[in-house]
Amino acid sequence: MDEVVVGTWRFTEVAGVPLDDGPERAHPALTFSGDGQVYGTGGVNRLRGTWSSDPDAGTLAFGPVVTTLMAGTPEHMARERAVLDLLAHPVRAAVVDGALVLTDDEGRVSRLLPAPAEESV
Repeated sequence: MDEVVVGTWRFTEVAGVPLDDGPERAHPALTFSGDGQVYGTGGVNRLRGTWSSDPDAGTLAFGPVVTTLMAGTPEHMARERAVLDLLAHPVRAAVVDGALVLTDDEGRVSRLLPAPAEESV
């Protein structure tokens, strides 16, 4: 799983809620590095932490994640809270039709697509 997820991924759905095509900077995205670091944006704030995978269980887990402390619109802050909640617990992970699909312990699905090469977070 590690080699598959390394790179930058952009959320298209968070906890079962599809994201609109709003401003690029409002789209949550994650970059997984090969050395176990994860960084990106929840849509408003920058985030950074660690990640690991358990290939046998098909899960990803995130270490402590820290964020900046900027304010955004209520809609964007709610979306960011959903992203941070997702990262707070191990999730089932699979790549399906080119999308990274993360499923939380309540069965809510989040989908991420590879970000264009020129886009980094």
